[in-house]
Amino acid sequence: MERIQAVVFDLDNTLVDFMAMKRQAVDAAIGAMMDAGLALTFEQVRSHIDDIYRELGIEYQQVFDKLLMDVLGYVDPRIISAGIIAYRRAREAALKPFPHVTATLMYLNRRGIKLAVLSDAPTREAWLRLCFINYHHFFDVVVTFDDTGERKPSPKPFQLALERLGVEPQSAIMVGDWAERDMVGARNVGMKTAFAAYGDSFGNQNLDGVDFILSDIKQLLDIIDADTSRD
Repeated sequence: MERIQAVVFDLDNTLVDFMAMKRQAVDAAIGAMMDAGLALTFEQVRSHIDDIYRELGIEYQQVFDKLLMDVLGYVDPRIISAGIIAYRRAREAALKPFPHVTATLMYLNRRGIKLAVLSDAPTREAWLRLCFINYHHFFDVVVTFDDTGERKPSPKPFQLALERLGVEPQSAIMVGDWAERDMVGARNVGMKTAFAAYGDSFGNQNLDGVDFILSDIKQLLDIIDADTSRD
């Protein structure tokens, strides 16, 4: 068995608590838009936004424009501006790494383990998140949806990350919270897999074939240490 030379991390719900950030930011935006004159209840607006995200994806960038077009028939500049500003302020306050992520990345850097991020987010959004939490200097490689035009579990994003890292699949481990995409995609190209149970927002995922399950990201260090200490 090849030793681990590189760790590839999913970003959202693996390094940062994306869903908690999203909830807080959207809730702040809804309140601001209502204060600015949007004559709907909080529950009505929240339900409509949830429907938009379900239809167009959680990374959809014009969610407030579509909301206002759907409910008003036009985009009111006062309402949308209030929503955008509130969203951005709340997002910055809420975007935080999970416990022990920073220490884990620092340790891996010191050990000379190559690090990458593999995300289905757009490139700009991924880098904004990494830069905001000051993680951009940790990673040798960042691969996003924009690099291949395909989402996990397609093999192409995984293969591109490995190519840019300069390692063979069996020498890399994938850490992610979405078994169907992160774990299946990594396993299919020959990588080791570690499921980020601490970031699991789905529940009842199929973990058949997963090599490791992490209740805390710092457990990854035990895996690396055990792997590199073998004769």
